[in-house]
Amino acid sequence: MVRLATLIGFSAVVMWALLALFTDASGKVPPFQLTAMTFTIGTSLGLVSWLWRPGAARHLKQPPTVWLLGTLGLFGYHFLYFTALRHAPAVEASLIAYLWPLLIVVGSALMPGERLAWYHVVGTLFGLAGTALIVTKSGGIGFEAKYLFGYAMAALCALTWSTYSLMSRRFAAVPTDAVTGFCAVTAILSLVCHLALEQTVWPETATQWLAVAGLGLLPVGAAFYAWDFGVKRGNIQVLGAASYAAPLLSTLVLILAGSAEPSLRILAACLLITFGAVLAAKDMILSKRRNQAIEPA
Repeated sequence: MVRLATLIGFSAVVMWALLALFTDASGKVPPFQLTAMTFTIGTSLGLVSWLWRPGAARHLKQPPTVWLLGTLGLFGYHFLYFTALRHAPAVEASLIAYLWPLLIVVGSALMPGERLAWYHVVGTLFGLAGTALIVTKSGGIGFEAKYLFGYAMAALCALTWSTYSLMSRRFAAVPTDAVTGFCAVTAILSLVCHLALEQTVWPETATQWLAVAGLGLLPVGAAFYAWDFGVKRGNIQVLGAASYAAPLLSTLVLILAGSAEPSLRILAACLLITFGAVLAAKDMILSKRRNQAIEPA
């Protein structure tokens, strides 16, 4: 069950790899408007599933602490991320924000029943190094004091998502159906931010509308349900380390779509992230092999 839940959680990472491609294809829709539109679609996924599970709606009845956690996790992460991008260069902001997998792996040591081993941390650091190669590209990193507020928002972004993921495990008894409510609240709050801060710009072509729909169905929809299930029932250290595959997979998707060029830097990032993920998942891989070895012929 743990292995299956981990794989389901990792499917969220795979879906997040489509985020850049679909966002780029969605046109010039402002960030908060796009968030409101896509989380509305994500909410609809949960509502549609209730058509053959009518009793699932009762799972929205949760304590205020659960609603606060879900709202801070989904809406808080996106709000802080967009704020960071507005006040700091995308390269530095993205790299700081992508510290959340490392924080998940290290923070898991504080969770009941979890054991943090050296290979979890080292594997995650390899993933971070691979991510740095992708995010920085050829321009390198140049942190400047004038962007301090943006850097702080990016750091809070990483802290918010890692805290949400770790605390979700503490609330493992809360069914994943509750994510439907979190998505709905995020859509509403994003709409409020859009009306207050942005000018409405609708997609102009059928392709752009399809990209918005794709965002809502996968990386900003099903991915959050899969991630919730994974962090609650899977191996959270492996999920944290494997999450560094998202920027790599995203880059590979862009290359296949003709929006990016392959390079030795991407190959090196691939090797670093793959090695890090395998190292972090050492226990699961060896456990599977042991089980196969003792099975009767």
